[in-house]
Amino acid sequence: MIDVQRLRVLRAVAEYGSFSRAAAALHLTPSAVSQHMAVLERSLGAEVVARSTRGVTLTEAGQIMVGAAESVAAELEHAKQQVEQLSSGRTQLTVGTFGTGGRHLLPGALARFTAAHPDALLHVRQGEPEITLPLVRQGAVDLALAYHFDGPLPLGPGPNSGLRWTALLEDPLHVVLPEGHRLADRASLDIAELAPEPWVLGCLKTEAYLRRYAERAGFAPEVRGSTTDYFFACSLVAAGMGISLIPSIALVPPVPGVRAVPVEAPAPTRYVGVATIGRHGDRPHITAFLQALREQAARHAPPAKPPA
Repeated sequence: MIDVQRLRVLRAVAEYGSFSRAAAALHLTPSAVSQHMAVLERSLGAEVVARSTRGVTLTEAGQIMVGAAESVAAELEHAKQQVEQLSSGRTQLTVGTFGTGGRHLLPGALARFTAAHPDALLHVRQGEPEITLPLVRQGAVDLALAYHFDGPLPLGPGPNSGLRWTALLEDPLHVVLPEGHRLADRASLDIAELAPEPWVLGCLKTEAYLRRYAERAGFAPEVRGSTTDYFFACSLVAAGMGISLIPSIALVPPVPGVRAVPVEAPAPTRYVGVATIGRHGDRPHITAFLQALREQAARHAPPAKPPA
């Protein structure tokens, strides 16, 4: 039988990339961590870590076991929550969310859920997907409202594998210009037309995304401002600092002094969905909240189709 403590140690080794850093995080000695790994490898009959002078990396077997360790941790956390609910008599649900998703999708879903489950105890944790998705795997969050841009879902090989993704909506990005801009009255814009324009961006991910699309169009964007808030970025656009690339749901309510113009196909798009872990048929409160999110998302756009 595999010891749960050794799985916990393996998770730490995978997270920190070395025995010494994992030992410090777990308040163990590096020798104790090494012994845990050696015993785990003997019980499996396979190496779980590859050791080198630069640290340790997971083998294929190690990646499989880390995925199993995350699932075990999530199930234990869920069991703990169930026991706590027995004593409190109340269903508890913790929801992770990113900022604009929380602002536009979560309130309506929360209202629907609490109307049907008035005794439920809800908690909300805000964070970008790279923060909230691991929390789902660890069982610290029951589900996470998250997003990804064009490309693979954020659940492939790596720290988010094993999660279940439920697509909610497609969130196309728009070019935001000052309302007096020469292109502000256009029905749509090709990214290539914007080559001479300075840019103000609302998040680091959008900047990387813009640079990729701009490279395809044959130019390097001049970025004059970078923020972590789409609304602030729109305000800077209104002040004449540049133009921006903003997801649709972040354009409500509109900021005075700017115009949002759709991008011509292939339009850059953000895909919004919900990440859960394992089966949730035995967790009716998660199923109910997912349905509330679907209903709220349907008010914004048709259900999303993840890219091939």
